[in-house]
Order: sequence, then structure tokens, then C-alpha cells
Amino acid sequence: MKERKIFGISRNVFLLGIVSFLNDMSSEMIAPIVPTYLTDVLGIGKAASGSIMGLIESLSSLFKVLFGYVSDVFRKRKIFVALGYLLSTISKGVLAFTRSWWDFLTLRVLDRVGKGIRTAPRDALIAESSEKGKSGKSFGFHRMMDTLGAVVGPLVAIGLLALLKSYPIKMAYRYVFLLSAVPGIVGVLLVLFLVKDEGEEVKKKIKGISALKSRNLRMFLVIVALAALGRYSYAFTLWKAKELGYNLLQGLGFYAVFNAIYAFSAYPIGYYSDKVSKKAVITVGFGVAALASLLFAYSKSLPMLLLAFVFYGIYIAIEDTIPRAYMADLAGEFEKGTVIGAYHTVFGIFVFPASVIVGYLWQTYSLKVGFLYAAIINAVAMLLMAFLVKD
Repeated sequence: MKERKIFGISRNVFLLGIVSFLNDMSSEMIAPIVPTYLTDVLGIGKAASGSIMGLIESLSSLFKVLFGYVSDVFRKRKIFVALGYLLSTISKGVLAFTRSWWDFLTLRVLDRVGKGIRTAPRDALIAESSEKGKSGKSFGFHRMMDTLGAVVGPLVAIGLLALLKSYPIKMAYRYVFLLSAVPGIVGVLLVLFLVKDEGEEVKKKIKGISALKSRNLRMFLVIVALAALGRYSYAFTLWKAKELGYNLLQGLGFYAVFNAIYAFSAYPIGYYSDKVSKKAVITVGFGVAALASLLFAYSKSLPMLLLAFVFYGIYIAIEDTIPRAYMADLAGEFEKGTVIGAYHTVFGIFVFPASVIVGYLWQTYSLKVGFLYAAIINAVAMLLMAFLVKD
């Protein structure tokens, strides 16, 4: 497949990167204020807040394998990508009108459904739009753009909250929710009018997913499930900052640091993974996750907390980028959506209990114990990845 490149990246991957930048900017305008909104505005307790955040982040994955499979069958990716982004955009804007935890949860679930619809078809489209052997580079660029949006989003939120400081905090939050829909709408229009479907020439029907019959891949998915049990919601890192005495705006600053590290490491990590073993990079990622969790557990000073956010950013950059490229490389030409969707679904099912467990440990013992639990889980995943999965 040949197509015009932009800055050495295929046109489709470049455009999808811009779309993800806009969508994540939209999402991250509201993501850092959600933990405080739950506990301080809606009055929800610690364990319940952790459970809600975990449920929200987990639900989208239940749809990923389904819509990945459907997009494989019809060889149409774009329509699912556009629909998914549209649902998420609408749900974020309407958060401005929530009055209870039930309203909030319903809209956040709709947002996650949108993510579930779009993710596997979009990742398959990225893989199909990439040069052979350079999937890591493409996914790295996409994650970089996605996360640059996550860097800009909190900064925009800080600016908006500063402008709205004379308003009651509940009203200020609602204005931020409403304005977050604007960049999302622009992204949907870009998908509809500029992104192109690829791989439609492949008419072969799916009779069985060959990649999922691989012992190596099945073992990898088992390890993904285990590691997901140690992947707590980003909200816990902000609650840690709050526990140490930092206010909302300072917490947004920490979150921006995390996303900056994530954004600027995703592309080189993806590029490097094409040159070396993707398995090795994923293994290192689990080790970095364990280290980040230990730093969060024992942080008492600003330098240590900043270092924790730095390592957390590197870990998320690895684990949100390389497994997708790894799965895409293993999948046949007609099953990328299904295979990538399987990864997302396994991860999503097991990531929900992670936040529930850490929330419970926080409420029963301390936030430190929750982070120590996550460190142990990721250390075990690193060892299993190193010794049980082959290159």
C-alpha cells in the first residue's frame, strides 16, 4: 500500500494522530478535575470513587473486540472510528448538566462505549496504513500525538479555571465540561472528510483467528491480564498529590508533567521497538511500572513525587504503544481488528478490578499500601514476560 507521507509518516496515520490530539485534548480538559468533582462536588467516598474510575476505564474494552471483528468482516474502519469519537464528544459536553453520581456515571459510560467502538478499528487502520516492519513507529507517532493532547488539555483547563475563578467551583467545572466538546467536534469532522479506509481489497472472510491460536500470544494475553490488575487509574496519582498537600491546580501541573513525559517518549520508544525486540521493550515497561508505583508509595517530597510521575509517564508510553504494534505484527492481514481488539478487551476486563482493589486498600489501610500492591503485580508480570514469552 503506497500513499503520500507527511513528515515521514503515512497520511492516514498523520491525520489520525491529529484527530487523537484533538480528542485527547478534549478528554484531558476534564480528566484531571474528575477525581475532585467526584469526591468534593458529588460527595462520593474513596472506595466508591476508585470503583467508578475503574469501571469507566474498563467498560470501553468490552466493545473493542466486537467492533474490531465487525470492522474486519466489512473491511470498513472509518465509520466506526467516526461514530466512536462522536459519542465520546457528545458525552463529555453533556457532563456540564450532571446533578448526581448516576448522571455522571451514565455519561462516562457512554464516553467509554464510544472509545470501545473506535479503538480497535482505528488501531487496525493505523496498522494497515503503515509500512511493513514499521508498525512501532506508526503507533509511537499516534500515541505521541494523542498524549500531546493530554499535555495541552490540562493546561487549557488550568487557564479556564483561572478565568472562571470568580464563579462557584461547581459552575466553573460545568463550563470546562461544556467547552471540552469543541476540539472533539473538529476531530470528528477530520475523520469524516479526510481519513481514508485502507485494505478494502482484502475480501477474505474470517473463518478462524489464526494469531489467537498461537501459544506465545495466548501467554502474552495472560500476562496482560495479570499486569492490568496492577494498572490503577491515573486518579490515584492525583489523590496522592492531594494527600501530600498539593491543591487542584498544582495537581493539574503534575498531570501535565506526566503527559509531557508520555508524549515525548512514545514516538522514540515505538521507533526503537521496530529495531529491537518488542517483547524486551514491553518487559522493561512492566519493570518501570513497578518502580513508579514504589516511588508513589514512598513519596514525601516534591523531587520524589515528580520522579514518580516521570516513571509513570514512561511506563504508560511503553504499555499503551508497543503491545498494539506487537499484536498487529502477529495478526494476519484480514484479522488485525479482531486481534488488536482481543488485546484491548482482555486488558479492559482486568483493569477494572485494579482500581477497585487499590481503592479498597486506600480506604482500609492507606494509599501507600495500594501502590505497593501495584508494584508487586507489575514485578511479577515483568518476570513472566521475560521467561515465558518468546521473541
